[in-house]
Amino acid sequence: MVEKEENPQAKENSQQPSRPERPESAEQPEITKQARMWAMFCHLTGLAGYVMPFIGNIVAPLIVWQIKKDEYPFVDEQGKEAVNFQISMTLYAIISVPLIFIIIGVFLLVAVVVVDLVLLLIAAVKANNGRSYRYPLTIRFIK
Repeated sequence: MVEKEENPQAKENSQQPSRPERPESAEQPEITKQARMWAMFCHLTGLAGYVMPFIGNIVAPLIVWQIKKDEYPFVDEQGKEAVNFQISMTLYAIISVPLIFIIIGVFLLVAVVVVDLVLLLIAAVKANNGRSYRYPLTIRFIK
């Protein structure tokens, strides 16, 4: 009978419980409740575009971001993200309007509104939970 040679390192690794390389707290510092709230407001103020189309959705998050960006780094990051997303959605809506004449613009405009609402709400919830959110389909004008 042939005995197998055991790899001592493999045996040692199999007995240790798996744990992450770095603790979660080492990845990012604690985000205060105030910072999370203001970051959430940065995202939610994009809804102002439904009150003042093509202006409110950009100006409102821009104002919140400019007021709080120096006080909270998390708000600075999420504010940039919210403003970039709203600028991108406004551009997509503007491009969709002339395409209404060839019917496809109606579908594109509806898609832009739905995507804007859904992603905005997802971002607000994530920011309120203290997690960074990067919007898809966003042109990063402000870096």
